[in-house]
Amino acid sequence: MSRFAEVIVLARDAEQVMHHLTVRDDEREWHQCFTPVGDAMFEGTNRATDECYAWVIQFRRHNWTGLLAHLESLHWPDPHSVQVLVHDEEDSCFGLWMIYDGKLTEVPLPRTRRMEFRSSVTGVLLRTDNED
Repeated sequence: MSRFAEVIVLARDAEQVMHHLTVRDDEREWHQCFTPVGDAMFEGTNRATDECYAWVIQFRRHNWTGLLAHLESLHWPDPHSVQVLVHDEEDSCFGLWMIYDGKLTEVPLPRTRRMEFRSSVTGVLLRTDNED
């Protein structure tokens, strides 16, 4: 089944924690790798930097079912800084997950609602302010 989803992970001081997700691992359910977005991207420069607090990935298939649980299980140096943005193919906007009490939990966004959708890992996030 073809299905697209984009995921952005934001976290402070997490370069070591995220490193294993930036390289291929045949043991994982998904085979795509996160791409680190270094500070130079935000500065608009091409100079290399070791500091990174954003990672992006696009899934081309419905094969990322265990990703959120995997991210939740990692030993984050600053768990309160972890934000995971997910945009599944049918979503109106990115959904936001944060770690609360050790659990990766979706943060309700104003004027949105999540509906069950069998073909999606997270369901579908719809904006309600544009419904007629």
